[in-house]
Amino acid sequence: MARMHTTIGEHLVQMICDSDQMTYWIERNFPVVDTSNRNPDLFIKLTEGYGTPFVDYHVEISKDSHKILFQRADYSIETSLDYRESNISVHNELALKHALMNLYSSYLVYHQWGLLIHSSCAIDKGKAYMFAGHSGAGKSTAAKLSHPRELLSDEATIIKITPGQVTVYDSPFRSELGRTGVGEVSPLTNIYLLHQAMEHHIVPLSKSNSLLFLMNKVFYWSHSLEETRNIFRLLQQVVHSVAISELHFQKNETFWELIS
Repeated sequence: MARMHTTIGEHLVQMICDSDQMTYWIERNFPVVDTSNRNPDLFIKLTEGYGTPFVDYHVEISKDSHKILFQRADYSIETSLDYRESNISVHNELALKHALMNLYSSYLVYHQWGLLIHSSCAIDKGKAYMFAGHSGAGKSTAAKLSHPRELLSDEATIIKITPGQVTVYDSPFRSELGRTGVGEVSPLTNIYLLHQAMEHHIVPLSKSNSLLFLMNKVFYWSHSLEETRNIFRLLQQVVHSVAISELHFQKNETFWELIS
């Protein structure tokens, strides 16, 4: 068994892995840190050998007075009601990434710290710009075209939400692009809903339309009315703190001349 500590967002996570393969995956994708100055926020025990390869995104959820159970074909999460202590069993590395995203997103919502958003995000001149949209709209494309800017995410963006400000943290939950913004933290200045077009232009969104758009982009597995309300309250703060627009763009890097 390997015991290690890492950070996700501003949270310290202790992980205990039962295999060299999972230990290697964690070390490759997450920063390994010293824990001498603080206690972990989350305790996770990881085991391999569960279930079957990925089938679909459907997750079965059950809950009793002591724990919550999330089960997908390729992973299982048994967690305390506050998401601080968890046992995760996985089939492979893809299942491990998705299980950790599930757990961490649930932790953020429960503690009303912030959200995990399906999007990409890059830094330009000290400010973070988030790109979201429907499947195939161009989130990964926008991330690739943002080079050489620091990339905070290409799949799942971690945002901290406080009154009047939204802050983006470097995300270890990556799809295809490597981590370039390791350790970076930046204020979020704009969110763009992507549409591919023949020329670049921006269409501002109303706060109500922005809220509806973002509701579908939160990584969250609904099982509690109160936690769904938490998401709604957090998103209300986002739409009042950050400019949100449609970005119609060509597949080239010149869209940055319009938005920054």
